[in-house]
Amino acid sequence: MRKDRKRSQREDSSSSSTTIIDRNHHKKHHHNNNSSPPIPPTGKPSSSAFVSYLEIPNLNPKLKLLCEIVANTPSLSVEKVLDDTGIRVSQEDVEEVLKLSYGSPGPAVKFFRWSGIQLRDRHSPYAWNLVVDLLGKNKLFDAMWDAIKSMRKEGLLSLATFASVFSSYVGADRVDEAIMTFDVMDQYGCRRDTVALNSLISAICREGKTVKAREFLREARELVRPDADTYAILLEGWENDGDAASARQTFAQMMSDIGWDPKNVPAYDSFLTTLVKAPDGMVEVLRFLETMKDRGCHPGMKFFKVALEECVRTGDGRSAKLLWETMIRINGFRPDTQMYNSVIALHGYLNDSDLAIGLLDEMVFNGAFPDSQSYSILLRFLIKKKRVRDASPVFAEMVKNEFVPDHEICSSAVKMYMDHGDTYMAIKVWKFMIENYNSDLEETGNTLVMGLREINRVPEAVKYAEDMIDRGIKLKSSTLSLLKQSLSKVGKGFLYDELLRKWKTR
Repeated sequence: MRKDRKRSQREDSSSSSTTIIDRNHHKKHHHNNNSSPPIPPTGKPSSSAFVSYLEIPNLNPKLKLLCEIVANTPSLSVEKVLDDTGIRVSQEDVEEVLKLSYGSPGPAVKFFRWSGIQLRDRHSPYAWNLVVDLLGKNKLFDAMWDAIKSMRKEGLLSLATFASVFSSYVGADRVDEAIMTFDVMDQYGCRRDTVALNSLISAICREGKTVKAREFLREARELVRPDADTYAILLEGWENDGDAASARQTFAQMMSDIGWDPKNVPAYDSFLTTLVKAPDGMVEVLRFLETMKDRGCHPGMKFFKVALEECVRTGDGRSAKLLWETMIRINGFRPDTQMYNSVIALHGYLNDSDLAIGLLDEMVFNGAFPDSQSYSILLRFLIKKKRVRDASPVFAEMVKNEFVPDHEICSSAVKMYMDHGDTYMAIKVWKFMIENYNSDLEETGNTLVMGLREINRVPEAVKYAEDMIDRGIKLKSSTLSLLKQSLSKVGKGFLYDELLRKWKTR
């Protein structure tokens, strides 16, 4: 590791802008030192960047009062105002107040000290870690290290503490100081092991600094052996960066170090997801999938979702079919409704309606239940391709499952059914429309009436024309004129006169 690095101010900083603890002796704590630190926002600190007590519904009144005091009282007055309340606090109360006081670091630390008197200096390790994290996220690093020194005296330091420090430094764009913190961990009684290594690499990658994480690993691997998680973290970093070339290099290094491992799903997931987003990445992805299958390995569901979405975007039905077959062969993998909807849309777009219908039919057998989008996607394609017989059961099932086809689907369906002589379904869809929609019904209603009249079902045409008038749906004058001709031919002009009277009245 970098032996020539200068130690930062943390080793010799004995004074700070905020005093963490001020007492003559320390009592031994008897708590678990491995409490995980919180993960609040990193980056530029501001009160709006942190979760406030004001955002928590139904907050306990005592906690709300304590948070209000911390948030609205100057640091110098906090302890007196708290004394005046007469409130008694528990360890859990302290933890909750600190979690909601990141926007007021000075008063929060004063609250911590004040509550320590009540608790006889028996704060929980989690509360201490919160103080370290709160100060670090506000870039009060001198005060943060004072807190860490106090924790060391109490024997409370853990990897969770240093994970917080890594996150704070990296979030403040001070990666070198995060690395120097890793270098001195053992001096604080914490091992620089693989878990600590991964914690730092994760913090660096989360901030989009994967290149720096790789550089750090090149040096650190001489002292700490990376494991599968190390590479999974790096590969996720390259995925977030969209850097396929670097992902390939890291993957090759992983193969050299640890080889294939069926448990290393997160690494394969990120690696293939990165590749599939790269130009012409699908061919490479399919080749890797074959190799993985031969070695009993596979990526996770995240990859398959992203890959199928890419197939939909590019209209690549062949690759989608191969991915789908690979996925359903993996034990325990079940595509969800969103994934089914994507491939149904793709195969519909590629005019493979039979496969799209088959996918809808098999959904429930894989524990994925069709939603409104599932039916709507398929219906649009079936109507567009004039698949009259196939569309009818899909429409019926959709309505039976209490989903409402949109106005456009219904209107197109009525026209398709009338064009193909299926008046039963046309009328059924029309009745559904007038039950569920109150506007934009004129065009479809006139289409139905005209269609019935053209196939000499004039009494039904008159019936639905009259119903339209009663419902306030506009019957076109051209439709009325054609009905007059048909009724006059069969000597039923009086029906037209009655219809005209209603039409004029409305």
